[in-house]
Formats: sequence, structure tokens, C-alpha cells
Amino acid sequence: MNQDTVRMLTEKAREIRKDIISMLAEAGSGHPGGSLSAADILTVLYFYEMKIDPKDPHWPERDRFVLSKGHAAPVLYAALAERGYFPKEELSTLRKTGSILQGHPDMKRVPGVEISTGSLGQGLSAANGMALAGKLDGKDYRVYALIGDGESQEGQIWEAAMLAAHYKLDNLTAILDHNGLQIDGKITEVMSPEPLDEKWRAFGWHVEVIDGHNMEEIAAAFAQAKTVKGKPTMIIAETVKGKGVSFMENAAGWHGAAPKPEEAEKALAELSR
Repeated sequence: MNQDTVRMLTEKAREIRKDIISMLAEAGSGHPGGSLSAADILTVLYFYEMKIDPKDPHWPERDRFVLSKGHAAPVLYAALAERGYFPKEELSTLRKTGSILQGHPDMKRVPGVEISTGSLGQGLSAANGMALAGKLDGKDYRVYALIGDGESQEGQIWEAAMLAAHYKLDNLTAILDHNGLQIDGKITEVMSPEPLDEKWRAFGWHVEVIDGHNMEEIAAAFAQAKTVKGKPTMIIAETVKGKGVSFMENAAGWHGAAPKPEEAEKALAELSR
């Protein structure tokens, strides 16, 4: 990845973060912390890595993305709008009556959303199904799934981990947004899923641990995943909850609290520097 690409992706991530703040402030509710922490990951996926066509969201050969932690819908909506799946003006309708952009992604209403998510733990199973279907149909598309570290406390995540390894789904790459916080505080204090890298390896996955805010490391991990044969890949992305907004960073209270107008103004000013 050359430096022009890094700069382009960095600017896209900045715009996505600004859109997250603006739409949540307008809605008066939503989840900024885990949306901001995942912005760089989704930027690399949608603007560098995935084989997609916004003009044809159902293109059979497209790569698939599953947002397993569905409450982080703002980052997905912002990425989809920035990529051209629907007009950016739609973002201001987040969580409003009649909007296509509800609190969790709706595959029947939002172009580019592959699966409706919201109940934590289920997205990786859906991604397994997509990856297995690709294998059975002889397709070469890849499937990407973003899960949360708090979400990794769910038993279904580990059932899905076992299945993916059993069926050797090497066309599946999962990304774990490891920001260390969930709604009730530190994941290690609520119900520790650590050591995550050792657990995923024990379940038969290839594991990469990266800086989830470094565009080059993110892209390199996706490239490495394509070379792995006979097993799925887990990318553990070390991230900062609320990344990019100083007063939101590493603060569990911003898991599910929208910024007030004056807070949004301050956040947008920081993101515009």
C-alpha cells in the first residue's frame, strides 16, 4: 500500500467518523464508542479490500460483509453512504420513523446490508453460512465478519468458531474489534473472554493480531488471510473505543450514549483538524 492510498483511506475514515457523530447527534440516541473504534477497519474493507459494486448490491460475485455487533450500525451506514450505496443525506434520518436506517441494520431496506443483525453472537454464524455456500457453489467471493470483544462472551460465537474450522472455511475472515470495553465496563471485569488469541488458535483458526487503527497493518492482515488455506482467519484488531474524539476515547459511558449538540460540535471540531 503506497502513501497516497494511506492518505486517501485516512481521509475517508475521518469523514466516516464525522458522519457517525453527526447522525447520532441528530438522532439523539445510538452507539458511538464501538462505531468509532471500527471506522478504520470498515474503511479498508469498503475502499480498498472488498470486491463490491454499489450500483449492484446483489451482484453474485461480490464479497460479503456481516456486522455481527449490529449496534455499531452507524459505522456501517456511514461507510455504505460514503461508498455510494445510498445518498449521504439519508444519514440524518437515523432512527427516525420511516427511515431505512434503524438502530440495527435491516437487510430488506438498506442497500449493501447482507444480513439483519442485532442479537449479539449471531452474525458469525450467518457469515459461516455465506462462506459455506460459496464453497458449495464454487464461488471465489470472500466473507468478512466484524464481531465485538464483549460479544465474544456469547456462546454462539464459539459454536460458530468450531463450525468454521470444521468446514475449513478459508474464504472467511473475521475481525474482532478489541477495544476492551462494553456497556457495563471493562470486558475483563464483566466476563473476561481472554486470552482471545490463544482461544481462537485452539479452535483451529489462523490468527493475526494488529493495530486496528493502522491502515497498512489492516490491509496486510487481509492480504495474509487470502494466503491461508484450510482454515478461517481471525484478525484481532487492537482498537480504542471512541477513537478520534478525545472525550469519548476509552470511556465505557459512550458505548450507547449520543452526543448532545455542544458535544457533537466539539467532536466535529476535533475530527476536522
